[in-house]
Amino acid sequence: MNQDLETQSLPVLPLRNGVVFPHMVVTLRIETAEGKTALAASARADDRLILVPRVGGRYASVGTVAEVQQTDDEGNVVVSGIARARVGSGSTDNAGALWVEIEPYPEVDVHDEALDDLVSEYRAVVTEVLDHRGVGAIADRILGIENASQLADLAVYSPDLSLEQKVEILETLDVRERLGKLLVWMREVLADLELRRRVRDDAAERIDKSQRDYLLRQQMEAIKKELGEEAGAADSYRARLEETAFPEKVKEAVTREIDRLERMSEQSPEHSWIRTWLDTMFDLPWGMTSDDRLDLNEAWAVLDADHTGLHDVKERIVEHLAVRKLRQERGLNEENTRQSGAILLLVGPPGVGKTSLGESVARALGRKFVRVALGGIRDEAEVRGHRRTYVGARPGRIARALTEAQTMNPVFLLDEMDKVGNDWRGDPSSALLEVLDPAQNHTFRDHYLEVDLDLSDVLFIATANVVETIPAPLLDRTEVIRLDGYTDEEKVAIARDHLLPRQIRLAGLEPEEITVTEPALRAVVDRYTREAGVRSLERELGKLSRKAATKVARGEDVHIEVGPEQVSEFLGKPKVWHDEAKDRTDVPGVATGLAVTGSGGDVLFIEASATPGEQGLTLTGQLGDVMKESAMIALSYVEAHASELGIDENALKRRFHVHVPAGAIPKDGPSAGVTMVTAMTSLLTGRKVRSDVGMTGEVTLQGKVLPIGGLKQKVLAAHRAGLTQVVFPQRNEIDLDDIPESVRETITFHPVESIDQVLELALEST
Repeated sequence: MNQDLETQSLPVLPLRNGVVFPHMVVTLRIETAEGKTALAASARADDRLILVPRVGGRYASVGTVAEVQQTDDEGNVVVSGIARARVGSGSTDNAGALWVEIEPYPEVDVHDEALDDLVSEYRAVVTEVLDHRGVGAIADRILGIENASQLADLAVYSPDLSLEQKVEILETLDVRERLGKLLVWMREVLADLELRRRVRDDAAERIDKSQRDYLLRQQMEAIKKELGEEAGAADSYRARLEETAFPEKVKEAVTREIDRLERMSEQSPEHSWIRTWLDTMFDLPWGMTSDDRLDLNEAWAVLDADHTGLHDVKERIVEHLAVRKLRQERGLNEENTRQSGAILLLVGPPGVGKTSLGESVARALGRKFVRVALGGIRDEAEVRGHRRTYVGARPGRIARALTEAQTMNPVFLLDEMDKVGNDWRGDPSSALLEVLDPAQNHTFRDHYLEVDLDLSDVLFIATANVVETIPAPLLDRTEVIRLDGYTDEEKVAIARDHLLPRQIRLAGLEPEEITVTEPALRAVVDRYTREAGVRSLERELGKLSRKAATKVARGEDVHIEVGPEQVSEFLGKPKVWHDEAKDRTDVPGVATGLAVTGSGGDVLFIEASATPGEQGLTLTGQLGDVMKESAMIALSYVEAHASELGIDENALKRRFHVHVPAGAIPKDGPSAGVTMVTAMTSLLTGRKVRSDVGMTGEVTLQGKVLPIGGLKQKVLAAHRAGLTQVVFPQRNEIDLDDIPESVRETITFHPVESIDQVLELALEST
């Protein structure tokens, strides 16, 4: 060690990303102001400075004295390490450079048996590490270094040591301790490298084994083929491929997967996934169709035999058949035929026969029938299928239904379309857009199959209770046909021809053991059910049949005849009273309104009362926003026309309460305005509302009566409730043709334009 190093004070050059050891010549790039100041200060110290690494937020306690050998204009400096030195106290000069007192550590070339053993073991470990890394030639240079301290300092070049470890080696002054630390670390590196080599060798061995097994399997299949034994899975699929009428692009996809299967080991998880996909593809009815029965008279006869009434629906089905028949006879191209697809949406209350009508359509056409229940589904994958990457993936309901039908042109019944939901898993109604669009569904793509399915030959029939909850884009792709419910005469006919025979069979009776007269059926319809459909009616007939079956099983009767007088014996007390409107409207302030709900047309009794207190309006009965607005409009109209209506102005200075009973049932819609005005006017004038009058219509602030929808359902509800007069908007007069003639004969209709006409017809004379 030079003598001048023992007492010298040197400027500090901090090293933030590396370590410089003695006997190293390195090029540093000086970019910081601190570094440039230290470099400038080195000129006053015979071009020397001390390099101190900074790690973990601190400066090392030991640095390397270095000599500046060369600099350039771009900030690069070449330094040569001279010796380790302890860093003492320091101070900053006027230029901002930090000068520290150094205590040099002389490195003496020592030799003893213990140190020689450490050096030999360290050389051996480092040589093995370099061999693992494929740079064994560098080991010769290491073996040529005699000085133990210089050998240890070569660890600065190792990529396996962290900056913290290299700083620790710099701070370790004793060479024996330095080599001991390095030996421990390099043994850990060597162990890690040996483990990686073993893993790599094992993986290569497994790959070689898989290739060998594949070749052996191929040879085994060839031997089996020569011996006439069973062929492999891939050959079996290829044989089925030749027998299946796949479209060209689908055939290419299937062929590609068969090739993958052939190259794949049976132990691979993908092997079973591919086989499942291939089995699904071969299960689909590619190229298989049912021959349509295009005899229009026969189709109408089938529909008539299965369903009573529903003339509009039957007429639309026959129109569809007529179009297909003409296109087939006149040889119109497939493209035009595809664009003419019909998606029928049957809308109506429960129990009117929407689902069973789909089965009748399939029977009339001579096609297979498939029902897909959409109610409550929230996952888009239920329609489009799951991606094949998911565990448990499978096709969507559309593809599965085709497999079930085993034809590509079944009648598809999409049941409960208005009850499709959506959440974070997607929007199934959006997926249905492609299914129901005639311009797109010839290339419907299921996520699991990942090939195009042609749905253009499928006849889609959808059902719903209401259209309000169906998304507008989806509704736009359908043709809405409304099933508004049955008259009492139609219910009696349905009970006689369809429901009663079925319930007699279900009860285990023979037809000759029970007779239910038509007056008895009319009594069941009239006194035990009040609904748009026939579901409750069928339940009552089932109850009657079970009671009769009990009598026969006990041996009480051999033949049972049920007339109107015996109905209560089997069904108990009547549940429906036709004089309810008379009882409810027996006091002023109650009016009978007509509305449409999810279960069909219904009668609403709107009640109004007034109490002393602050002027205002209270609404109860779980009303929607539209009905709340109707109530406020009604009160405003009454207040504005009090003198014309004969109402004392003092009577208006009270708090009004409007209530629609059955508060647990949500009620909304623009058809209760005239009823609310009538109820309030009746309350304030003391004139009762006529008990035989039902009314519907929305009212404006000027007293105009606006048109409404669902007139047929409302009139049928009035008929079931025993009302004989219906007040409705004049613009709806054209809808009277939709009402069955038997109902029109029993009801007097009053089309009105203003609320004055409504009040004149609805209120009793004073």
